[in-house]
Amino acid sequence: MTPGTARARWLSAVLAASALLVAGCASEVDPRKLPGVYRNDDGGRIELLADGTFTATGVTTDEGAEPADFGGSWDYEKPNTSGDFVYLGVEDGGLGATGGIQLWVEDQDTLYFQSDPDGPVTQTYDRAS
Repeated sequence: MTPGTARARWLSAVLAASALLVAGCASEVDPRKLPGVYRNDDGGRIELLADGTFTATGVTTDEGAEPADFGGSWDYEKPNTSGDFVYLGVEDGGLGATGGIQLWVEDQDTLYFQSDPDGPVTQTYDRAS
Protein backbone atom coordinates (compact mmCIF):
# COMPACT_ATOMS: atom_id res chain seq x y z
CA MET A 1 0.00 0.00 0.00
CA THR A 2 1.38 3.40 -0.94
CA PRO A 3 1.42 6.33 1.50
CA GLY A 4 -1.19 8.09 -0.64
CA THR A 5 -3.57 5.10 -0.49
CA ALA A 6 -3.15 4.75 3.27
CA ARG A 7 -3.82 8.48 3.72
CA ALA A 8 -6.97 8.27 1.54
CA ARG A 9 -8.28 5.31 3.56
CA TRP A 10 -7.53 7.09 6.84
CA LEU A 11 -9.34 10.23 5.60
CA SER A 12 -12.34 8.12 4.51
CA ALA A 13 -12.49 6.47 7.94
CA VAL A 14 -12.34 9.84 9.71
CA LEU A 15 -15.11 11.26 7.51
CA ALA A 16 -17.31 8.20 8.07
CA ALA A 17 -16.82 8.42 11.84
CA SER A 18 -17.60 12.15 11.77
CA ALA A 19 -20.79 11.50 9.80
CA LEU A 20 -21.92 8.98 12.44
CA LEU A 21 -21.23 11.44 15.24
CA VAL A 22 -23.18 14.21 13.51
CA ALA A 23 -26.08 11.84 12.80
CA GLY A 24 -26.14 10.81 16.47
CA CYS A 25 -26.25 14.44 17.59
CA ALA A 26 -29.08 15.23 15.18
CA SER A 27 -31.42 12.79 16.94
CA GLU A 28 -30.66 14.14 20.42
CA VAL A 29 -33.85 14.89 22.37
CA ASP A 30 -34.18 18.32 23.96
CA PRO A 31 -36.31 17.80 27.11
CA ARG A 32 -37.32 21.47 27.06
CA LYS A 33 -39.15 20.78 23.78
CA LEU A 34 -41.06 17.74 25.08
CA PRO A 35 -44.02 19.67 26.58
CA GLY A 36 -47.04 19.40 24.32
CA VAL A 37 -49.93 17.15 23.42
CA TYR A 38 -49.35 13.61 22.12
CA ARG A 39 -52.11 11.41 20.67
CA ASN A 40 -52.50 7.87 19.41
CA ASP A 41 -54.83 6.26 16.87
CA ASP A 42 -57.06 4.82 19.61
CA GLY A 43 -58.02 8.25 21.01
CA GLY A 44 -55.48 8.31 23.85
CA ARG A 45 -54.04 11.69 24.79
CA ILE A 46 -51.04 12.65 26.92
CA GLU A 47 -50.24 16.27 27.68
CA LEU A 48 -46.84 17.11 29.13
CA LEU A 49 -46.86 20.60 30.62
CA ALA A 50 -43.81 22.84 30.95
CA ASP A 51 -44.33 23.05 34.73
CA GLY A 52 -43.49 19.33 35.06
CA THR A 53 -47.05 18.02 35.37
CA PHE A 54 -49.02 15.86 32.97
CA THR A 55 -52.52 14.62 32.22
CA ALA A 56 -53.40 11.40 30.42
CA THR A 57 -56.84 10.69 28.98
CA GLY A 58 -57.95 7.35 27.54
CA VAL A 59 -54.43 5.94 27.84
CA THR A 60 -53.55 2.23 27.88
CA THR A 61 -50.15 1.54 29.44
CA ASP A 62 -50.22 -2.30 29.20
CA GLU A 63 -51.45 -4.59 26.46
CA GLY A 64 -54.98 -5.76 27.23
CA ALA A 65 -55.62 -3.13 29.93
CA GLU A 66 -58.59 -0.80 29.78
CA PRO A 67 -57.94 2.87 28.91
CA ALA A 68 -57.61 5.10 31.96
CA ASP A 69 -57.39 8.79 32.87
CA PHE A 70 -54.64 9.84 35.27
CA GLY A 71 -52.23 12.65 36.04
CA GLY A 72 -49.25 13.70 38.08
CA SER A 73 -45.71 14.89 37.48
CA TRP A 74 -43.19 14.04 34.76
CA ASP A 75 -39.42 14.14 34.49
CA TYR A 76 -37.08 13.40 31.57
CA GLU A 77 -34.54 10.66 32.28
CA LYS A 78 -31.46 9.79 30.23
CA PRO A 79 -29.81 6.78 31.86
CA ASN A 80 -26.49 5.45 30.60
CA THR A 81 -27.74 1.87 30.35
CA SER A 82 -30.99 2.19 28.37
CA GLY A 83 -32.97 4.54 26.16
CA ASP A 84 -34.32 7.92 27.14
CA PHE A 85 -37.70 8.00 28.85
CA VAL A 86 -40.17 10.29 30.54
CA TYR A 87 -40.89 9.13 34.08
CA LEU A 88 -44.57 9.67 34.82
CA GLY A 89 -45.14 9.99 38.57
CA VAL A 90 -48.82 9.01 38.78
CA GLU A 91 -50.52 10.88 41.60
CA ASP A 92 -54.21 10.47 40.84
CA GLY A 93 -56.56 8.80 38.44
CA GLY A 94 -57.89 5.55 37.10
CA LEU A 95 -54.83 3.31 37.38
CA GLY A 96 -55.84 2.21 40.87
CA ALA A 97 -52.45 2.94 42.42
CA THR A 98 -49.91 5.65 42.91
CA GLY A 99 -46.56 4.95 41.32
CA GLY A 100 -44.48 5.55 38.26
CA ILE A 101 -44.52 4.57 34.62
CA GLN A 102 -41.82 4.86 31.99
CA LEU A 103 -42.93 6.53 28.78
CA TRP A 104 -40.11 5.87 26.31
CA VAL A 105 -38.83 8.60 23.99
CA GLU A 106 -38.29 7.53 20.38
CA ASP A 107 -37.57 11.04 19.13
CA GLN A 108 -38.70 14.61 19.77
CA ASP A 109 -42.21 13.87 18.46
CA THR A 110 -42.88 10.22 19.39
CA LEU A 111 -43.40 8.62 22.80
CA TYR A 112 -44.39 5.02 23.55
CA PHE A 113 -45.20 2.52 26.29
CA GLN A 114 -43.42 -0.85 26.38
CA SER A 115 -44.24 -2.88 29.49
CA ASP A 116 -41.76 -5.67 28.65
CA PRO A 117 -38.31 -4.49 27.48
CA ASP A 118 -38.06 -7.55 25.20
CA GLY A 119 -41.70 -7.36 24.09
CA PRO A 120 -43.57 -5.23 21.60
CA VAL A 121 -44.45 -1.57 21.96
CA THR A 122 -47.94 -1.44 23.49
CA GLN A 123 -48.95 2.14 22.62
CA THR A 124 -47.35 4.88 20.51
CA TYR A 125 -48.17 8.59 20.90
CA ASP A 126 -47.27 11.19 18.28
CA ARG A 127 -47.06 14.94 18.83
CA ALA A 128 -50.33 16.59 17.83
CA SER A 129 -50.02 19.43 15.36
